[in-house]
Amino acid sequence: MRLLLLACLRAQTGNATTADRIQSHLHAAGHICVLKDVFRYESPTEIANLTSADKFDAALAIHLYKGGRLLQGSRIPFGIIFGGTDINEDIKCEEKRRIMGEVLREARFAVAFTMKMKELAAAEWPDTRKKIYVQTQGIKTTPSETFDWCRFLQNADIPTDRDNLHVFLLICGLRRVKDPLYLVDVFSDWHRKDPSVHLGIIGPAVDPLFTNEVKEKVKRAPGIHLLQEMPQDDLHAAMKRCFAVVNSSISEGMSAAILEAMDLDIPVLARNIPGNAAIIKHKDTGLLFSDPQEFVVLSKSLMNDPIMEREIVKRAKDYVKKHHSWECERKAYQTLVLRLQ
Repeated sequence: MRLLLLACLRAQTGNATTADRIQSHLHAAGHICVLKDVFRYESPTEIANLTSADKFDAALAIHLYKGGRLLQGSRIPFGIIFGGTDINEDIKCEEKRRIMGEVLREARFAVAFTMKMKELAAAEWPDTRKKIYVQTQGIKTTPSETFDWCRFLQNADIPTDRDNLHVFLLICGLRRVKDPLYLVDVFSDWHRKDPSVHLGIIGPAVDPLFTNEVKEKVKRAPGIHLLQEMPQDDLHAAMKRCFAVVNSSISEGMSAAILEAMDLDIPVLARNIPGNAAIIKHKDTGLLFSDPQEFVVLSKSLMNDPIMEREIVKRAKDYVKKHHSWECERKAYQTLVLRLQ
């Protein structure tokens, strides 16, 4: 089959990571799968012209609103993969909710990363429940062998002459829903008292206006560093060398960065929101914080208790192996796509 896959393809965003994995799964099954960025198209008519001209047999869209709206009224069969913000945030807007409902009814199937996400969608559009499948994200990490950690620190203006350096990494696209400024004030205060702690924020400028806001804030915040996005292999290598990976999002579908950190044997501190609580059991496979002050308390406990850290890391790795198998995800998508024939 010749398949069109629509997604937000900005680097180091969850949708782009998911799109790369799904494309790989479908190529392995002998399909041709062409990735297109949703931000290059404005209307279903443009996509209809594309599918006709390039002779696509079927389509997939990641994100029920951003990708799905472009397939409304499509002449070719299609499936949907929920993104997270579609079901958690866009559903609150009446016009977006109406469009998403119409798209979901037209789709042959939809994929939710968690049962909670499926239940939210099914509560809103009960007639679509039977076509929504739950498939967790499959995780595969590929840290670069040649990554230069010292150069990475130098580029970030983090001093390399300290033995007890604790670098926390927050990996996200710079947009409001990811709330990268949530911890900045409290973390900066902590850094003033303990110069060994640093917070690096890595990710693409998804929202240019908000990115400027982040840059201005970070300039005035000692111990906080805004870093350039980097290739996935280098990012995985940087994660492997950091002390902990942080997530401070207001809303998440299922954070690939959290799961990748678990796979790389790195502890995770995440904001206590439904998407994060679905994959982290507090003090078992990671640490969940409800406010910036609690983040600091939990970080200090992690720094001061290496036995707790080792146990959390081991259980998190076991969890990812059991529940986020790359091979299981591959089989699921290779089977689901047959519904588009």
